[in-house]
Amino acid sequence: MTVITSSNLHKTALALLLFGLFSLGVSHAEKADQDKPIVLEAEKVSVDDVQQIYQLDGTVLLTKGSILITGDKSNIKVDPEGYEYIDVQGTPEDLANFRQRRDGRADEFMQGRSSVVTYNAKTEFLTLTGDATLKRLLNMQMLDQLHGWKIEYDDVKQYYRVLPPANAKLEDLPLARAILSPRKKATLEK
Repeated sequence: MTVITSSNLHKTALALLLFGLFSLGVSHAEKADQDKPIVLEAEKVSVDDVQQIYQLDGTVLLTKGSILITGDKSNIKVDPEGYEYIDVQGTPEDLANFRQRRDGRADEFMQGRSSVVTYNAKTEFLTLTGDATLKRLLNMQMLDQLHGWKIEYDDVKQYYRVLPPANAKLEDLPLARAILSPRKKATLEK
């Protein structure tokens, strides 16, 4: 495994800080998730059917195919095309969680934790904010792990990015950490 830290970045790079990290390989989020219904559970659910806005409070559990998101509060907006925009907040004692099975290899998952989990089902873009951790697991063994204040994961473009808080200082570095498993070189047959 390779360990990457940002401790040797200089002040001019701080504004552009962090990792525009590499491609994840050939597997993507499970495409069957897009066609699955969304199942919501919470202590309290408020539904505005006209505006397509759902508010959940207390022990939130959201499932959509292989996607599983938990937290304390959630706001969900459904656009006219039927895509969900999900925002789930955790508590200081119990962070919000995200987990999704990936297409390709059996038993490969993306799993994250943070204060706030935001997921755009249309663009398949995940944002973890506040003490964020994101892992790629295969058969429950960690392949990649990221940690930082904010993590963005774009499943369509296949990249991770870890960002520091806006008020980060150079002496606070490293603000992000990544552990990446080596990738096997692809071979092309002609």
